[in-house]
Amino acid sequence: MEYETYLWLKWLHYAAFISWMAMLFYLPRLFVYHAEHIANNGFCDVVKIQESKLFHGIGWIAMIITIASGLFILIGAKPELMKQGYFHMKLLCVVILVIYHFSLGYFMKQFKENRCTKSGKFFRIYNEIPTIIMFVILYAMLVKANLV
Repeated sequence: MEYETYLWLKWLHYAAFISWMAMLFYLPRLFVYHAEHIANNGFCDVVKIQESKLFHGIGWIAMIITIASGLFILIGAKPELMKQGYFHMKLLCVVILVIYHFSLGYFMKQFKENRCTKSGKFFRIYNEIPTIIMFVILYAMLVKANLV
């Protein structure tokens, strides 16, 4: 792969990852507000629209671009990464983020059907998962990758 192409793919990967993380951070925050104002139907109707647009309009697209651009980089420019332990740690974190992404879709569907019984406190704690995973990914790719 040409170096300039690699840099553009890396740029796309980072931009998509940041967008995906924004959704992973903000959607559970909307769930906090939704859970804490569950009796206010007008409020919940508006939040349901915001949740859906965020999940489908940003989250899915950003996740797909993040994964696709990462695969293109891996296959086209950096296949040797598969031999590095820190990269395996990053891949595990990506799998966890994908599972987390789908769990948000599950909770969103429960809220849409007025069946979610989780509290605002639950979602405040649940909201910390992508932050922890992001720190691990950044450590793996910025610290560990440069110590090898």
